[in-house]
Amino acid sequence: MINAYASRVWGFLKSFQLTIVLLALLMCLVLFCTLAQVEMGTQGAVNAYMRSFIVWNQPLLLRLPFPGGALVGLLLTLNLMAKTIDIKLSWQKSGMWLVHVGLVVLFAGEFVAGMMQVDTNLTVEVGQTVNFVQSYKQMELAVIDVTDPTWDEVYSVPDTLLAKGGAVTIPGTPITLNVKKFYANAELANLAPGALPSLATAGVGAGVSIVERPVVSADNEMNQTSAFVEPVAGGRSYGTWLVSVALGAPQSFTHEGHTYTLAMRLRRQYLPYAFTLKQFRHDVYPGTDIPKNFSSLVQVVNPSRNESREVLIYMNQPLRYEGKTFYQASFGKNDTLSVLSVVENPGWLLPYVSCVLVSLGLLVHFAIVLRRSLKRRQDKKEG
Repeated sequence: MINAYASRVWGFLKSFQLTIVLLALLMCLVLFCTLAQVEMGTQGAVNAYMRSFIVWNQPLLLRLPFPGGALVGLLLTLNLMAKTIDIKLSWQKSGMWLVHVGLVVLFAGEFVAGMMQVDTNLTVEVGQTVNFVQSYKQMELAVIDVTDPTWDEVYSVPDTLLAKGGAVTIPGTPITLNVKKFYANAELANLAPGALPSLATAGVGAGVSIVERPVVSADNEMNQTSAFVEPVAGGRSYGTWLVSVALGAPQSFTHEGHTYTLAMRLRRQYLPYAFTLKQFRHDVYPGTDIPKNFSSLVQVVNPSRNESREVLIYMNQPLRYEGKTFYQASFGKNDTLSVLSVVENPGWLLPYVSCVLVSLGLLVHFAIVLRRSLKRRQDKKEG
């Protein structure tokens, strides 16, 4: 009974019909994902449709649950593995084995990217030195001890922790932040005469009104993440402050000789090395405004390697350094600012390995089929 059931499952896993159904589902997901990018943005749509197991909010089937890209990819990988194992192990089938193994490696690379890839960016102006990358969407509340004029001590509170509310202890400091209200997205304006007073009792927030807005995820939109927080240190309250990414200048208070600033900003990851932008070039074709090339000449300084060298990053020529890949992505401020897209993907080699295996497998299979065909022709002539 058990053997019959296992045989039926095995037959289902390696069936060609399952392959066709899964490829059809994948085509539907690509369509849904493309349509959703208008409202959700590229990354939001990819996460919702291609990197989830179940899609609950697809646009064409009355919001019925639909298998997500992760589930379809997992089943397709199992289907491929079952087909590979089912192929008779012989040198005549070695090409097909290599092709199937290459495809499995390709799917594995996508799983690694979906689970572990981190996308950030590095924005730097000509002459500026930057030693951090920052998120595209995620925010943090930075509590910075600026007492020492030569060194800033930075403590980061991610927006996901602020959203939970309550008390947040800042490690390494006597400060506890009481989060009184959090807005994933909000609109700020000057407090109108006669309006209800702000929740803030200190800083510029006392003169600002705030209205909660729906969260946005489109590529060209950014949430104005805001919060009311009350710093408490040594049993003393320093008032309630409004912190928001929409407020330009940081706000500060002093406790026992230490000055702390509060700044809501895009989440940063500090690097053990720094980039200085020495030159940015925006080349166009002669007589037109059509872009021909963008390039950034940066000085990479890494004290841990005792290294200081110039690197030219330009279109289709990224810099791979310390596990990260820096791509020329955008520019601004009249060609004085360069934006580098930074990707950290531990599985970046897997697609290349997959391409080599698939190409090699096809060549081997072609050679075997050609040899067999020539032999038949020769046998026909002789006989």
